[in-house]
Amino acid sequence: MRANYLFTSESVAEGHPDKVCDRISDEIVDLVYREAAKTGVNPWGVRIACETLATTNRVVIAGEVRLPPSLMKKDKDGKDVINPSKFKAAARRAIKDIGYEQDGFHWKKAKIDVLLHSQSADIAQGVDSAADQQGDEGAGDQGIMFGYACKETPDLMPAPIYYSHKILQLLAVARKKGDGEVAKLGPDAKSQVTVRYVDGKPSEATSIVLSTQHLDESWDSKKVRAVVEPYIREALGELKIADDCKWYINPTGKFVIGGPDGDAGLTGRKIIVDTYGGAAPHGGGAFSGKDTTKVDRSAAYAARYLAKNVVAAGLADRCTIQLSYAIGVAQPLSIYVDLHGTGKGVSEDQVEAAIRENMDLSPSGIRRHLDLNKPIYAKTSAYGHFGRKAGRDGSFSWERTDLVKALKEAVKTKAAA
Repeated sequence: MRANYLFTSESVAEGHPDKVCDRISDEIVDLVYREAAKTGVNPWGVRIACETLATTNRVVIAGEVRLPPSLMKKDKDGKDVINPSKFKAAARRAIKDIGYEQDGFHWKKAKIDVLLHSQSADIAQGVDSAADQQGDEGAGDQGIMFGYACKETPDLMPAPIYYSHKILQLLAVARKKGDGEVAKLGPDAKSQVTVRYVDGKPSEATSIVLSTQHLDESWDSKKVRAVVEPYIREALGELKIADDCKWYINPTGKFVIGGPDGDAGLTGRKIIVDTYGGAAPHGGGAFSGKDTTKVDRSAAYAARYLAKNVVAAGLADRCTIQLSYAIGVAQPLSIYVDLHGTGKGVSEDQVEAAIRENMDLSPSGIRRHLDLNKPIYAKTSAYGHFGRKAGRDGSFSWERTDLVKALKEAVKTKAAA
């Protein structure tokens, strides 16, 4: 492990074109779960894989679904087809909440196409009845997923991504409150923080980058910095800003045309922003728009949950966990743990055994343990899926540290054996 180095991570705001699409896709996931619960449909049967494209006053929603009857209608031939009205309404509410009421992208004026269709029967049979006959649902796809935790921040997240998110979150809250000049900022923004590590620990910020949309065309970079700098300093909190820190605030000057009107957006293009800012591996699959039979999402949540509990238990200062799956197969093909040389008298083998002992990592086991069959996903779509506070509604359940005692006991038993 290197002791002294610089590391950088970026975040993007909820109004970034790709994040608008992530939000809409996750609103669709929540809609399907909500309608299932409302109409008495078993939430275990919910299936949704939703992709969104956004550009100038246009939104296209596509993907595969298994829907409750309340989201269907009869066509002229009496055949069941998808009713687009509730999907369109969910998308408009999301765009309005983000704050887009601009000529080039407006929640009320944008044209929205809903191109959802039924899930492939070939995929469905692999999920609904595990190919290895373990009596549990199979994974919705093959793939590898990673979880990570470290002791750099209170939420056990890497410092650069933690502070990059925090800057944009504070600005978004202030913008929506509408107090003073910060209300003239637009929804589209990106942040980036470079952190100097000394003896392996975050020491100071050496560069800060923020590009934010603004609605007042007379503003220049200097004016934007005057408005946003207090929020940046508040977000960085106890992290020192280096005396020679380089500030790049709207470095191109004017940033008025933003969001999907400035750049097209797509679901799933900000996967490193969604996870650990590059400080840990990523399996490659995006999260937003997917129900939790898709292990891209649920197993990544489980891996974060386990890694966080390992670190919270004091078993290590850093932990990376990899899980792997095959489509239609219930149990993971492999569980890999790396403590990065920071283990506290425990080995990776012992931690792997403790994990297997304390959590069923089949898709249905993860969904049960973390209680994932709920409409809790829209709020994950911006500012990271990890390092967030677990909510009373069941959101961010993978951020709980309720497995600490069980992991400690399991490792202790293995060591004594």
